[in-house]
Amino acid sequence: MKRLYVTALSMCTVLGIHAQETQVVWQKDIKSSTQDFLSQVTTTIDGQYLITGSSIQSSKLQTNNSQPSTNNQKQNNGYDFHLVKLNQQGDEVWEKYFSGKNHDFLSATVNTQEGGFVLAGTSYSGKGLDKKEELKGGSDIWLIRINEFGDELWQKTIGSTGDEEAKSVIQTTDFGFFIAGNVQNSAKGYGSKDVLVVRLDKNGKELSQIVLGGKGLDEVEKMIPTKDGGALLGVYSRSNVAGSKKTDNYGEGDYWIIKLTKEGKVEWEKNFGGKGDDHLRTLALTSTGYLIGGESRSERSGNKTVGIEEGTDLWLISLNERGEEIWQKSYNFKNRDVLMGMSVIHNPSTNNNQPSTKGILLGGYTQAEGRIETDDETFWMLYLDENGNEQWRKHVKGESRKREERLSDIKLNRDGSIILAGTSAEELGKENWKIVKLGDRQLDQLIEKQDIKIYPNPVSDYTYVEIGFDFKDAEIVMYDMGGRQLQSVKTKNKVTKINTQPLIQGAYLISVKTDANKTANAKLIKK
Repeated sequence: MKRLYVTALSMCTVLGIHAQETQVVWQKDIKSSTQDFLSQVTTTIDGQYLITGSSIQSSKLQTNNSQPSTNNQKQNNGYDFHLVKLNQQGDEVWEKYFSGKNHDFLSATVNTQEGGFVLAGTSYSGKGLDKKEELKGGSDIWLIRINEFGDELWQKTIGSTGDEEAKSVIQTTDFGFFIAGNVQNSAKGYGSKDVLVVRLDKNGKELSQIVLGGKGLDEVEKMIPTKDGGALLGVYSRSNVAGSKKTDNYGEGDYWIIKLTKEGKVEWEKNFGGKGDDHLRTLALTSTGYLIGGESRSERSGNKTVGIEEGTDLWLISLNERGEEIWQKSYNFKNRDVLMGMSVIHNPSTNNNQPSTKGILLGGYTQAEGRIETDDETFWMLYLDENGNEQWRKHVKGESRKREERLSDIKLNRDGSIILAGTSAEELGKENWKIVKLGDRQLDQLIEKQDIKIYPNPVSDYTYVEIGFDFKDAEIVMYDMGGRQLQSVKTKNKVTKINTQPLIQGAYLISVKTDANKTANAKLIKK
């Protein structure tokens, strides 16, 4: 098992932002002697972190599932799904590998509403070791559902005689899943590369499948669940009208946005782009519809109404729920700006229980493209109001930065802290995973906090108690309406999981008391 090491960063900022506003809460380096790929960090409902990617195991192959493989004595020399779960303090909870006999690359993860995760990756492995189904083509999509402890619940191989690769997985309002990926050399395909979307129920049974694309290259980059149980796809398209595609490109590469119904059928599609190359990266839900973000090399042309300043700029488009444009904006950090993540910050719910968009946080890095090497790969944050108007920006640098460093993912936590995940190496071929949790004073002030928050509420099996104020130690006590104490839990965590399965239907009181004698109370309803 790889060991976790603690190192330190110091922050420096630009454009009038004081360095002390951003601080490192903790950093973990997951050491490796091989070329590891980090793909994603997934935040759990109770504030823990699942770090996922692909690694070559340098030691003897471990079997992690509850039902060991009969081939577990064989050494696997390929890449495996690699998972490390960290708690709220950044300490390792568990580490798991899922292995086939060939290369298997884990690319997307989603935490489920019931607890646990679904993993989606690209597999070149046939049946054997942890993989339970044969390979169907050159490469397939390999799905694994695990519980919160990393134990496998079910797995599924999706593929054809062509080559499939996984890109995104989401859970929908009916507890089922949409899997999005790309497919080449498929009998059902239209161009050089097409988009494949598969809909599954919560037990992994396939419900529908659709292939989307024109005569050229179409690659899905991102998918998010929509409020009506469907999905929104963000595709980088180099295709005109042909195949299933009903909208023409404006330039070399466009943003292609596709809204799917809960049954997995196309509801509407839109193209956005200028005459140059525009590459979509990420999507987000807003109170008015959707936010589309990526990078642009196009001047004002096509349906792009904002230009570029230098190199590659960020390009954001706000859409309503019908896909009609509300606004579009462009932002520049000089050289090639790469958008890695986008989070929408909401105002608290009003009487009609519809929270409104308060602001938008963007995170990414700038590549120097052979010019300003000192700023190469420097992480930046950009905060916008609900209309896309810039409010502030800042850079964050490491004091002893390695030559080979890449940011892979960024997540904004509910408490206003930020998780950065990436790789760092002294030399190519020995990439360590670097996980950094940042606290930022400006972001902290943007997040509306409650002294105590309980979710889900009403509850059936488990609920989560979130404490909104600072503390070192706290006690969470549950009482019935007669004042009888039922449970008492000591915690150091901002979010704590509470077992409510033994409770009978009715109302209960949750009381929190901290080491600073601060208290808060809230009502819990058991369904």
